[in-house]
Amino acid sequence: MTHELDGILMSAAETDYDRRLGDFRRQVLAAGRFAAFGSQEAATLAAIHRAIIERGDAAVAEFTERFDKVVLSPEQFRVSKRAMAEAHASCNAALLAAVRKAIANVREYQQRIFVGRRSDESGATGIRYTPIRRVGVCVPGAAAPLPSTVIMTAVPAQVAGVEEIVVVSPPRHQGTIHPVILAVCHELGLEEVYRIGGAQAVFALAEGTATIAKVDKIVGPGNKWVQAAKKIVSGDTVGIDSIAGPSEVLIIANSQADPAWVAADMLSQAEHGTDSSAIVVTDSDATARAILAELKRQVAGLSRAAEAGRSLATCGRIIVVADMDAAVKLADEFATEHLEVQCGDRSRSVAARVRNAGAIFIGPYTPVAVGDYWAGPSHTLPTGMTARFAGALTSNDFVKSISLIEYDRDSLAAAADDIIRLAETEGLDAHARSVRIRHER
Repeated sequence: MTHELDGILMSAAETDYDRRLGDFRRQVLAAGRFAAFGSQEAATLAAIHRAIIERGDAAVAEFTERFDKVVLSPEQFRVSKRAMAEAHASCNAALLAAVRKAIANVREYQQRIFVGRRSDESGATGIRYTPIRRVGVCVPGAAAPLPSTVIMTAVPAQVAGVEEIVVVSPPRHQGTIHPVILAVCHELGLEEVYRIGGAQAVFALAEGTATIAKVDKIVGPGNKWVQAAKKIVSGDTVGIDSIAGPSEVLIIANSQADPAWVAADMLSQAEHGTDSSAIVVTDSDATARAILAELKRQVAGLSRAAEAGRSLATCGRIIVVADMDAAVKLADEFATEHLEVQCGDRSRSVAARVRNAGAIFIGPYTPVAVGDYWAGPSHTLPTGMTARFAGALTSNDFVKSISLIEYDRDSLAAAADDIIRLAETEGLDAHARSVRIRHER
């Protein structure tokens, strides 16, 4: 009997493999992106952006009612300190204890890798790292509340010394933000939290309104609308971290991998939504078929089995390749957000060969969930093959460098002839004159 997931199994030995792989690659990208020009979505985003610029808070309220079905006045955008304190007080004690441990893990890791304290202002040249002053954090809240995102974005910013951290999250829980998200904000001492989300929140952060002051950088994961809005404002009015969504995983597996565990990890991504991708690349045909069998068995037991099945059928594949060289090459081509390497005692050596990934999870006991909640590195990661040039969000993304140059009279004199020669070669006589004039008296 044919199963809806049978079509996700493919092999490099098939005659139409290249075509199927190309089609799948385009399918994955299309699921996570809007067409930049000519699409209805692009026109809608442009209209939202223009409305926020022209009408500010009134437009934010209008789009919140249209997209989130919640009526708010601008005075109601911001969550009160009292509401956050109440959410914190009502939080389950065991959950709060776990949150505190996760915060400690993230803080320790982000402090360990932080470059900001390495400013060097000695000698003729140096560098100074300064924290970004005001940062906006996007916290998803539509499909499920994600308090972990608050930790994974705000803690690195705090480590970097960001003065003002602004959180936005859609009002999908009884007309406001889910209390567990508010509890984590309170635990971290975050005081500026707005119950708005989607593209309208991104544009409000980027442009500023009467109620929401403009930020300098916007970070955080989100759906296609959030990421497309971030892309629009990136490098213009604000900086961004990366294109961080929809979620994706690629698993390199050999014959030592446990098929049940691999299937479970695929489903952990598929449950994010139908635009999330879950890919396995293996050099073992038997392992591939065993993973497929486990997927069929496990998906049937999920509460959202139909949605997970559609996600896998659209953006999931189990690909059999000739060897590990081919597996690593394919992983680098897809450059996924999450990369798991489940190759038994070869896991670390295979992982060392991968160049492109947001985060690499090495060995059978390191599912993506370890990084999502606990290990320390941020789970805000580049998606859509952008890990070819972008990386994980870290504390270092919240500082900017300023080059320092200080020459005295003798230093300038020693370099003057060469500087003048280079300036005159470029036809920039005033540049040359600015050096020469200092030695004419």
